[in-house]
Order: sequence, then C-alpha cells, then structure tokens
Amino acid sequence: MKKLMYLLLLLPFTILAQENDSYILSMSEITVKQGHNDAFVQGVKAWKECYTENEGENQWNVWHRMQGEGNVYVLTSAMANWAEFDDESADTAGKNCRNIVLNLIMPHIESTKYNVSRSIPDWSSSMPEDTGLVWVTFFEVQNYTAFRNTVNAIRDALKQSNDERPGIWYASMGGDRHSADYFVSNPFSKFADLDKEVDGIWKVYENIHGKKKTDELRSTFRNSVVDIWSYIYTLKKELSN
Repeated sequence: MKKLMYLLLLLPFTILAQENDSYILSMSEITVKQGHNDAFVQGVKAWKECYTENEGENQWNVWHRMQGEGNVYVLTSAMANWAEFDDESADTAGKNCRNIVLNLIMPHIESTKYNVSRSIPDWSSSMPEDTGLVWVTFFEVQNYTAFRNTVNAIRDALKQSNDERPGIWYASMGGDRHSADYFVSNPFSKFADLDKEVDGIWKVYENIHGKKKTDELRSTFRNSVVDIWSYIYTLKKELSN
C-alpha cells in the first residue's frame, strides 16, 4: 500500500519527449477488491479532478488488464533518470489531494506490485499517438546473450523488410523472482486492428534468411528463455492525465 501512495503522491510523472533516449518506466500493478471496481474508478477520477484543479503538472497513464486472475490496473509513468527518485517531496497538488487517495482509493485495493524498467531505444519504435491498447509480451530469460542476439537479428530482418510494426522494448531493473527480465509492448489503436493479418516475425526472418537459419535461430531463442506470457491492456483515458 505504501508503494502505491509513493507512486501517486511523490514520483514526478513526466512524459518524455526524447524518443531516442532511454528512460525509466515505473509501473504499479494494482489489484482491485472484488465488487469494488466502480468505487475504485470513481476514487481515481476524484483524485485526478482534484489534482488538475490544483494545477498539478505531473502526468501518468492508467491501463486495465484484459485477461488473467483478478481485476488489475497498471499505473505507469516515465522518468529521465534514477536521480528523480531522490526527490521525496510531493508537489503541492499531490499534497492537497492526499486525503482522496487515503479515503476513496486505498480502501478498494486488494494488493499492489511495483516494478521499474528501462526502455531499449535500439530495439524500439515510437508509440503512436492514437494508441488505445497494448499487447505486452513478457520474457523470463536464462541466457541473456542468446536472447539479445535473437532480438537483434529479428529487428534487423524487420528493417530489411521495411516492416515498421511498432513495439517498445524494456529491460527490468531488479524485481522479485517472478518478474519478467524483458518485455515488449505492441500498441494498437483499437481491437479491430488485431484482426489484420500480417506475417509473424519468424516468417519475416525466413523470407530473408531461409528456413534452415530460421529454425536455428528459433531453437536458440527457445533455449534462451524460461517462460513467455502476455496480456492485453486497454488505456483508460478518463483515469490518465
């Protein structure tokens, strides 16, 4: 609970404009109590309204996880560097709205999980402005060199094919034993975009390098990871700022 308060009240929610610079992404995964969703949403709306009325300047995004166990929201914000964690003072708007967090948000939360990751510009493209949902794939890795070499090879193949499908890559900065080591966020404007048929990344690679090399790279990749899983998250614009 303390980490959620820290995230909501203390961290500077800065959206970075430098697309080619690596940034730190803070993520608070919030599981809402069963039957408390409407109250939680209204609480976040009340906090956002209070914050904007007090001329707060910080920014954040709230995402709602579509699949999996529980009712999960993810609060994200971006920072330029680790030094921003040294600022432990909340802004005036956050201080003025503190009681809304304590009284209208916290009572409806079952649990929170906090993680920090760093973006990987060399593997990533920019996030489209009309993003409405993201398909996020997580990787637990056991051979980091082989994993990175595979991703680099796939990214090179996509570039050679003039395939500009968007995707933002992140590397986790610490975390518990069940956290992913890397994850990639693929943005979409709307769910209908998921119906569009496009070649998979292995097919793109095979079109350039042939089946034998593709099978070899796929085998290397499979041996480099322990587990892979994914979720779809929808952007809750009414809760974001």
